[in-house]
Amino acid sequence: MRLPPNVKAESFSEALKQFEQAVGKEWVFSSEEDIDLYRDSYTPFWHEEEEPIPSAAVAPSSTEEVQKVVRIANSHKIPLWIISTGKNLGYGGPAPLLGGSIVLDLKRMNRVLEVDERNHCALVEPGVSYFDLYRYIQERGLKVMVDVPDPGWGSVMGNALDRGVGYGPFRDHFDSHCGLEVVLPNGELLRTGMGALPGAKTWQQYKYGYGPSIDGLFCQSSLGVVTKMGFYLYPQPEAFRAGSVTVPKRQDIVPLVDTVNYLVNSGIAQGQFQISNALASPFGPPDLELANLLAKPGGPSTEELERYGAEKNLGYWSTMLKFYGPQDVIDAQWNYAKKKFSSIPGVRFKEEAKYTFPIDPKMVEQIPHLADLGIPNLSIFGIGVRPQRPMSYGHLWFSPIIPATGEAILEVTDVLTKAFRELGVPMPLGSIFPISFFPRTFVLIFGMEVEHNVAKNREMRDKFRKMVKIASEHGWGEYRTPTAFMSDVMDVYSFNNHALRRFHETIKDAVDPNGILAPGKAGIWPKSMRKERA
Repeated sequence: MRLPPNVKAESFSEALKQFEQAVGKEWVFSSEEDIDLYRDSYTPFWHEEEEPIPSAAVAPSSTEEVQKVVRIANSHKIPLWIISTGKNLGYGGPAPLLGGSIVLDLKRMNRVLEVDERNHCALVEPGVSYFDLYRYIQERGLKVMVDVPDPGWGSVMGNALDRGVGYGPFRDHFDSHCGLEVVLPNGELLRTGMGALPGAKTWQQYKYGYGPSIDGLFCQSSLGVVTKMGFYLYPQPEAFRAGSVTVPKRQDIVPLVDTVNYLVNSGIAQGQFQISNALASPFGPPDLELANLLAKPGGPSTEELERYGAEKNLGYWSTMLKFYGPQDVIDAQWNYAKKKFSSIPGVRFKEEAKYTFPIDPKMVEQIPHLADLGIPNLSIFGIGVRPQRPMSYGHLWFSPIIPATGEAILEVTDVLTKAFRELGVPMPLGSIFPISFFPRTFVLIFGMEVEHNVAKNREMRDKFRKMVKIASEHGWGEYRTPTAFMSDVMDVYSFNNHALRRFHETIKDAVDPNGILAPGKAGIWPKSMRKERA
């Protein structure tokens, strides 16, 4: 029997019995076969003692049962690791950070509690996936659109609480939330915003309520178990269109990004945009001619790459703008956008897509990127590193935030290309694809490969930590990270002798004195474990 840290076998057995009484015997999992389902498929600790394997899992079906589970865990001082559906591939999956923790699995709490078509908002439980919410809306013919990520099988709530993102106008999913119901570490129930007012009519409409706003304390957090969460939805638009913009020179990135920023920050273009290196795909190897250029000692010159792009009619940088709304309005917005870009010599435009809502189900298979239209799917699994590298069994995401400027893209391209080359991490030209998942910044996302090879994984973990430090030295911090590196990432957020972490620890000690909720989440350890983890 695997035990939680510092918990005796007798106490653990008694806790399992109490969990069974609280949620039903069939929803307490402690066999090796069951526990295997809560291991990280992409673990960087394959066949190592450090792999954080849970001791058990408990799956309540209601807020009341969550309260009972939390109180039982508190009485036995057993750590809980909370998951909504556990579909967090590349960031830790369903596995806990601290081995021996009990996974509090909220997948059975899967009710869509409300969708308000007039005010364009919803209230859901943690087990509701994007597929579930989309199906609920479609079956009732409601004229609202969900902002979805890749892939669509994850929890709407879980994605937002880990600062996950999507592709449409409401792509910053935590920013689009409105109202939380939270079970605190002592089992007490809290509602934020207008939910604190009994009988409130605007819980999913007005997020602030009265007094200090505390919702952010439960995002990437170990301070509570969120059991209900409200979200703003996008009114179903009349139409969607997309158009691409391509520029020929490396330095064109500066006016390209400045212009896109103006259009998006003004609300003229909506949704996520990505700056792509037009010379290469992020998902496949370059052609032979480009591969030979990249293999040159010291890499190719800017002039060589620009000449290659011109000869292949590719350009150097490109981006795609998205527009949602009435057809005549988005047509005018696209025309205005082209006018704004026209000052860049050699700029080219291409009509990419046009759709009207509601989307005809017969057309779905013909649409290359369904997430743009709020349709959840699993097409993301059709791409990735494994077809090119058969020894890879998964990846961990390295994802720093950089400024939304062309100068920052050029700097990060140079810095990370050099760093990845020196560390021996595969990163062909074109794999730095800044994405505007959050307003006024870019996210860079790199997959660091996991293998079924202990030595290779140890080497990869060392390289990942070095990349975190290199990025931080240039002012780029990660917005989200796999569980294995949470403390490493928090370490570099070190302003004023780690004032942020010390403040988090103060709150943690006050709210969760026994340290039972998600120890180590976001690099925040409870007082009882802090010294040994330092």
